[in-house]
Amino acid sequence: MRILLAEDDHALGQALTAGLRRLGYTVDWITDGAQAAAALTDTSYAAAVLDWNLPRSSGPAIIADMRRRKDATPVLLLTARDGLPDRVAGLDAGADDYVVKPVHLDELAARLRALLRRADGQIEPAIRIGALEVVPAARSATMAGATLELTAREYALLAMLVRHPGRAYSREQLEAALYGWDQEVASNAVEVHIHHLRQKLGPGWIETLRGIGYAINPRVERGT
Repeated sequence: MRILLAEDDHALGQALTAGLRRLGYTVDWITDGAQAAAALTDTSYAAAVLDWNLPRSSGPAIIADMRRRKDATPVLLLTARDGLPDRVAGLDAGADDYVVKPVHLDELAARLRALLRRADGQIEPAIRIGALEVVPAARSATMAGATLELTAREYALLAMLVRHPGRAYSREQLEAALYGWDQEVASNAVEVHIHHLRQKLGPGWIETLRGIGYAINPRVERGT
């Protein structure tokens, strides 16, 4: 799940980026308001977290432009301004929620999850394929009732594959979903995650379609 973070405070930006990535989000961190506005125009995000004050623009200005373009991407506004008029101004610009600095990762993540649930209109139901169950709302997975101990990227990879059993995703598509713009990606990173995931799921669950990519085997559900 790809999130845009626009925050020009480097210490805070680094901390939030690292924290959200540990929770399994793919984060594109930008420090400039004009670049953030361009990214929101060119890239599809599940949600955006925008600082109020940014170089060359502001969070409320970016949000107002998004709403004029009928872009309904959920937006969480970050600011040190905690006065009621400022909160009202941010929400009136089109922000969906508001977090006052200093920002605590647990609160930010909880508010982000709430925004994503509201954007979906409901909690995404569990996905079941044979003995495998993936629960997006809890970001968890079980095999025959036993919890699978997955890293954040292993979970994100599994969740992407199980939403469309039998559909093949290329290495490039999986890299784009798992890593932010500023992250260096080893040439075999996806293969390593696939290898570990196969070890945890067991044989037959993930197919390699030579020259195409990887897919969850939909025939596992029927035991074939």
